[in-house]
Amino acid sequence: MDKNLQFLELKRMDPDVISPAKRKKNYKEIYGHYTSQIASEQSGRCIECGNPYCEWKCPVHNYIPQWLKLISENKLFEAADLSHQTNSLPEICGRICPQDRLCEGACTLNDGFGAITIGSIEKYITDEAISQGWKPDISNIKKNKYKIGIIGAGPAGLACADVLVRNGFNPIIYDKYEEIGGLLTFGIPPFKLEKEIVKQRRKILEEMGVKFVLNTDIGKDISFEKFKSMFDAVFLGMGTYTYMKGGFKGEELDGVYDSLPYLNSNIRRLMSSEKKEYIDMKDQRVLVLGGGDTAMDCNRTAIRQGAKKVYCAYRRNEENMPGSKREVKNSKEEGINFLWNMQPIEIVGDKKVEGVKFVKTKLQQTDIRGREIPVPIKGSEKIIKADRVIMAFGFRPNPPSWLTKNGVKIDDIGRVIINDKSQYSHQTNNPRIFAGGDMVRGSDLVVTAVFEGRSAAEGIAKFLNEKIKKFKTNKI
Repeated sequence: MDKNLQFLELKRMDPDVISPAKRKKNYKEIYGHYTSQIASEQSGRCIECGNPYCEWKCPVHNYIPQWLKLISENKLFEAADLSHQTNSLPEICGRICPQDRLCEGACTLNDGFGAITIGSIEKYITDEAISQGWKPDISNIKKNKYKIGIIGAGPAGLACADVLVRNGFNPIIYDKYEEIGGLLTFGIPPFKLEKEIVKQRRKILEEMGVKFVLNTDIGKDISFEKFKSMFDAVFLGMGTYTYMKGGFKGEELDGVYDSLPYLNSNIRRLMSSEKKEYIDMKDQRVLVLGGGDTAMDCNRTAIRQGAKKVYCAYRRNEENMPGSKREVKNSKEEGINFLWNMQPIEIVGDKKVEGVKFVKTKLQQTDIRGREIPVPIKGSEKIIKADRVIMAFGFRPNPPSWLTKNGVKIDDIGRVIINDKSQYSHQTNNPRIFAGGDMVRGSDLVVTAVFEGRSAAEGIAKFLNEKIKKFKTNKI
């Protein structure tokens, strides 16, 4: 049979998934792993489109058809090398990217035959390659003397360092937390991304020559002026950590929590035996407000903590939810009760939360992003009882005061402004300072932060390489 017609006989097969009854009892990743045979067969379903929509829809523009072909031919190490040419964190993106909205959603076979399982194969490539001894080939790297200080060990910072070290530069990543990853470690629950995966990536980067200085808060432990003087260029990748409020009455009541402190407290408890600041939902009636992936993380964490009942309220319908369809499906399977077209207008209670007052909504014309706008229906108010409320409305930048003092411009909502007229990608108004990821775009996907970190590294490399050329010319 023609290889390009393999999809007609071979159906899409996702990895095994742990049953809801079992997975609710622990925090392990719920998706299994392909065998080499199944990975090869599923990769072989790709029809190798002349204009690969999957590649264009991918924020880092992975060479998806090419590494699928390599896996179908059992060329694992070659596939791992190719995967890393465009993505610094492929095993992580394979786990947490919303493939249904990106590569797999754009797959030609998605309409009728089942999209290629791109995310699962991407995860398989790096996981399996590392287990067989694969390491990045850095034998041809010619080191130079230039040092780059990176603030933030999240996806953007890690990706920036990855590209820089591959081009001979000496990146040093500083982060205020005790472990790398940013929200990969301290925000995303382990049932989506086990923390050993992030630690494994740290080991790979360290072996390549990337250095980490952790438990160090730039601006407090080291002034930014001193920090800047230590390096030839600086990259800012500090993400977005200011959680957004709803702006309605009752947010200050006992029993109301923001999503990030809640998720962080649970993750830290799992990472150590410390019970300090642990937020427990055991035997509680929990109401999660929001419809993105962070809300789904809160839903599924509360269930695992033993919540009596978990509701998730969103002001639009299911079709307009910003979260991954896969995560909504997982939440439903694990027993989450969704309340669609319900907009919170007040958290009610006397000192302690007792419930949330909602108004029903109807959807009308679309906004600038193409989503329908929820309009409150008069007289439809109702109160839903709750013992705990978690607000998952997203995050915004929290720029430190030293940014503007050093010529870095920010916009009205705190995002760093990069100089669009600069010939060096992601350069700010201070020529030696570059920025990327969520603190430039606002909260976005991990894979988008990876792309911006890599793009910034290219800008830094070009900037410093031209500096090197000028030095040599002047010397002569």
